[in-house]
Amino acid sequence: MTPPPFPVVRLKPKGPARALRHGFPWVYDNELVTDRRTQALAPGTIAVLQDNARTPLATVAVNPASRIIARVLDPVPETRIDADWIAARLTRALALRARLFPTRFYRLVHAEADGLPGVVIDRFGDVAVVQPNAAWAEAKLDALTAALRRVTGVKTVLKNASGRARALEGLDDAPACLAGFAPDGPVPVEMNGATYMADLQGGQKTGLFYDQRPNHAFAARLADGARVLDVFSHVGGFALAALAGGADHALAVDGSAAALELARAGAARMGATDRLETRRQDAFAALGELGREGARFGLVICDPPAFAPNKAARAAGLRAYEKLARLAAPLVAAGGGLVLCSCSHAADLAAFRGACVRGIDKAGRAGPLVHTGLAGPDHPMHPQLAESGYLKALVFALS
Repeated sequence: MTPPPFPVVRLKPKGPARALRHGFPWVYDNELVTDRRTQALAPGTIAVLQDNARTPLATVAVNPASRIIARVLDPVPETRIDADWIAARLTRALALRARLFPTRFYRLVHAEADGLPGVVIDRFGDVAVVQPNAAWAEAKLDALTAALRRVTGVKTVLKNASGRARALEGLDDAPACLAGFAPDGPVPVEMNGATYMADLQGGQKTGLFYDQRPNHAFAARLADGARVLDVFSHVGGFALAALAGGADHALAVDGSAAALELARAGAARMGATDRLETRRQDAFAALGELGREGARFGLVICDPPAFAPNKAARAAGLRAYEKLARLAAPLVAAGGGLVLCSCSHAADLAAFRGACVRGIDKAGRAGPLVHTGLAGPDHPMHPQLAESGYLKALVFALS
């Protein structure tokens, strides 16, 4: 049977045809002709994108309910998007991770950078956690699950439906077990000599933040023999890496009791229970109290959630990063290290660095920037999409 013809969507006269030909993967709703026919397309519809002269440009996924109204799936127009097409991209992504990591714990798919727009997949051994953050991926979830099992051999596939991205696409927030059986408890993950306990169903995002792996490793090199403060610690990210690196003591601060419980469980598996202290408290309040107490640490790390998740929040977010640096810097002992992180794509590296330097200066401290870290190689950047390079980690040596 001949498949039905692809629907066609068309760029406006000043649409981004040139950028799309050079690999930019998105079309915004004000760049597309949104007539009744386009507006009537179901979210996730696969269509052919044409320029204003009606020349085909690509195969795209359309969501009239989203600000990103079209996402480029394939530069070849009228490409069939099925389990085989998905499997080809998964195979390429898997080959890269297999060369980079000795164990099967990593981000397998990082959305546009791995050719699967809006799709995030984290692997935990025989379990994969999928975030289908675009309508097309939600519509093709059965094909995605089948291809994922075929290519990787994972036994269990979980759907994580949390996060702002799905809401922007008009998608639900209902998690699901798509294949196999969900783990009956947290899954242990070994990284940088530390053991983390990942809650794949009830934890933040997919259960663990793989993106900080190389930054954990760098910070751990500064931790030997030190007292360490890890603020916004989540499940013990920097704190447990520091303990594995020889820290005498680590204080993990977070607002989530469940996350701190997982941090303590990880320390127990490492035989480091007596060296980890946890404190459930608002991060800014904890920094203020520690400052008034005159506490000092050889290494202080602040790894907050995104203070600037979009352009509208950029100015306020940069002020928050400056405040964080101002409160954290006095807690660093002379000659110690200060690690400041941002996962806000709306605040680029230069702006984030400027906010941190201002905060350190206002605290009356100074010192060189000795390291700038990004996300690990399992979180590749799409070269045409600045948003994919969201993570920054700055390491200062304070005098």
